[in-house]
Amino acid sequence: MSLTVIAQRMGITSFQRLVTGLVLSTLLVGCSSNKSSDVRVVDRNNAVAQRPAVTTGQYVVRPKDTLFSIAFRYGWDYKALAARNNIPTPYTIHPGQTIRFDGRTGSTSTAVAPVAANSADSAPSSSSKTTVIRRQPNGATTTTTVVAPSVASKPAPAPMPPAGPAPTGWGWPSNGILIGKFSSNGSLNKGIDIAGDLGQPVLAASDGTVVYAGSGLRGYGELVIIKHSDTYVSAYGHNRRLLVREGQQVKVGQTIAEMGSTGTDRVKLHFEIRRQGKPVDPLQFLPRR
Repeated sequence: MSLTVIAQRMGITSFQRLVTGLVLSTLLVGCSSNKSSDVRVVDRNNAVAQRPAVTTGQYVVRPKDTLFSIAFRYGWDYKALAARNNIPTPYTIHPGQTIRFDGRTGSTSTAVAPVAANSADSAPSSSSKTTVIRRQPNGATTTTTVVAPSVASKPAPAPMPPAGPAPTGWGWPSNGILIGKFSSNGSLNKGIDIAGDLGQPVLAASDGTVVYAGSGLRGYGELVIIKHSDTYVSAYGHNRRLLVREGQQVKVGQTIAEMGSTGTDRVKLHFEIRRQGKPVDPLQFLPRR
């Protein structure tokens, strides 16, 4: 039966309803055929994606960098990074200094035995051999060949310092609603996010020493890092204003900054605790509320 005959028998209005229903059914079937795995939801309020510790290449120190901020940025324990680069306490670094992550030194050298003052000039016979000619007092000569390794040996990685006990007496770094939780997945949040009001006090979560206060770490805005022990540090990001300086001793509950939105899209505090450079869930340490 043709559509024209159907339309005449049903009437125009009923026919229009029938066509509309068929079109909607087709659309619904098409939508249901899409797999949910094709839809990707991205939370833009999370902090910078967690990355594994960098173990290749090098970093050239810039003004306002500290060893602690470099270790924090590249996922290192600051003591292990200091040991790898032969930096003694109090871990002072200077602009232009090279920090290596692969354990190699900036240059290699080969020791060669000193030659007597009356010896003749020596010339390398190849890229890996050096021939040393010595002339004896009786006129005779001796020849010695020193073979250098073709590839510089790579120093053994610096051992990771043993983990110490966790500090006690942790307190919440700010009052507010918890809007982001820690995730061990490398692509998600490596701390917690607390919502609040602009200028709201940000508090030290435990006693310690401020080892970084600045905005040099991309994605964290105005950031404070506090060292609590040889094993644990905490970080407070996206502040509007910092109220402490590097080297300052702080107590738990002391105001260290004002909450803000630097480096992010809303007013919040991003808070992290790291054990030997690795992020851990802050909720394991903070009191329940």
